[in-house]
Amino acid sequence: MRSSRDLASRARRWPAALALALLLPLAGCATGADSGPGGDPSATGTGSATATATGPGTGPGGGTATGTAAPAPEVRGQLRADDRTRRYLLHRPADTDDPKPLLIAFHGRGADAAELREKSRLERAATARGMLVAFPEGLDHGWGAGTRATKQRPDPGLDVRFTEALIKHLVRTEHADPERVYATGFSNGGSMALRMAAERPDLLAGAVSVSGQLPAGDAAVKPTGPLPVMVVYGADDPVRPLAGWPSPPPDPEEPILPSLSARDTAAAFAAAGGAGKPVAREEKGYDRTVWRLKDAAPEDSTAAATEAAAGAATVQLLVVHDAGHTWPGSTVPPPDGFGPVSKALDATGTLLDFLTGSGR
Repeated sequence: MRSSRDLASRARRWPAALALALLLPLAGCATGADSGPGGDPSATGTGSATATATGPGTGPGGGTATGTAAPAPEVRGQLRADDRTRRYLLHRPADTDDPKPLLIAFHGRGADAAELREKSRLERAATARGMLVAFPEGLDHGWGAGTRATKQRPDPGLDVRFTEALIKHLVRTEHADPERVYATGFSNGGSMALRMAAERPDLLAGAVSVSGQLPAGDAAVKPTGPLPVMVVYGADDPVRPLAGWPSPPPDPEEPILPSLSARDTAAAFAAAGGAGKPVAREEKGYDRTVWRLKDAAPEDSTAAATEAAAGAATVQLLVVHDAGHTWPGSTVPPPDGFGPVSKALDATGTLLDFLTGSGR
């Protein structure tokens, strides 16, 4: 767990972000089968993991981030962890010898990696910034975002360990920078990103959740250390309310976990980071609330370093007006009953700016 001093000393390369998610079904199409061996066998800390991956190629979600950018090379990989074969989709930036930032992006419940890639276009925007983007596949199209064991997910820590194994594997095989690993996700995947931020702040440099909240009640997830986090939430979410869901209705397929409100979710991360009182302001199309995390002055204590540390160390809540259980700025129509998609905010650009520090 990072201390406040760690937060300050790393703030120039450690921007801010948050991630949370929901547990109601989302429509999506499955990714294609893996083909061909490759990659590198690996053993990870909490369990055995081995991995294979296809070589680079342009998948169905490939495309140019700008008019002149080349399509992002895509890898359909698989990782053996906890005696299970887990799959992921990886997008690489232009090949360089430098360590690369890594973004882990968790899809929503009932969806898959390809669905989130299409909806968010994260692979275009992130690879254009020189970032690796990994879209892992959840078991039965979902994630164990809470700590309660259920019939469908008897081991509530399984996905946490898989994510740890995936990060370690990509650090080893793709030259991902272990100091610049970020998590994001939508709905249930947003909640999974928040769980990683809460329970493994030592692994992440920031997290962002879109339409996801921290699980509560007997499934509660509690932040354990300071970490920049952002929560992006629709003011008119009809699927999981902005105010949270302390007593959700039963679901015949998989229990829906209770959750904190979006504000209480952000406030929990702020409290774990020793933040002071929040500052709220209205912006065009959304309201922003910012908590500045407590951190010591940087070791070199120059004015520039102090400003960088202060800018990076925040928890933020963005409540988007006229938005439902959707990804703001997406061009992909949401399922019926999920509410409108706001065009006032580009969630993809906003979260990447927050994580990489240019959106301070």
